[in-house]
Amino acid sequence: MEQVGIYEKLITQLIDKNIDREVFYLGERALEGAEASVWLSRFLTKIMEHAIAAIPSGASQLTEQIGLANKLVLWLNDHVQDDQLITENLLDSQGRILTALFDKKNPISTDFPEFTKAIYPLTGLSQSELFCGSNAGISLDTELKREIRSADKIYWLVSFIKWCRHSDF
Repeated sequence: MEQVGIYEKLITQLIDKNIDREVFYLGERALEGAEASVWLSRFLTKIMEHAIAAIPSGASQLTEQIGLANKLVLWLNDHVQDDQLITENLLDSQGRILTALFDKKNPISTDFPEFTKAIYPLTGLSQSELFCGSNAGISLDTELKREIRSADKIYWLVSFIKWCRHSDF
C-alpha cells in the first residue's frame, strides 16, 4: 500500500482487502451520484492506460492498441443508451491526432503546416507543464508566445509577489 497520509482516490477491493484496520485508520466518505461519473472515469482512465500499454511492442502494436480501444467503445455502445455519441466516435485505424483546423477560404497563412508548427505549443494542449525558471527544457517565454499566436482570446491573470528582506547591515 502507499504511504500514510491523506488521499482522495477510490477504494478498490484490493486496497480494502490489504489494509489492516487494526493498524491503520482508513478515512473514507461515500461516493455521491452527482460525482460518480468523474471519479469512475478517472479510475477507468488509469486502468485503460495500463491495459493499452501492456500490449506487446512490435510492428502491429499501434493497430492492436487502437483495436482494443474500439472494442471497448463498441462494448459501451452495447451497454449505454447513446448510440450517436459512441458509434460515431470509433478511432481511425491509423491513430492520428488532430492538431489544427483552418478554413482554406479565409487563409491565415500560405503554408498551413509551417504555420501550425510555429504556433503549436511544444508542451501540447492537453497536458500541463510546470515552468520553474530553469534554463533547461522549454521556456515559459517561448510557450507564451506560441499560445498567444494560436489564441482566439487572451485572459490574463497576473500574480504579484512582494518580497521583503530585513538586513542587519
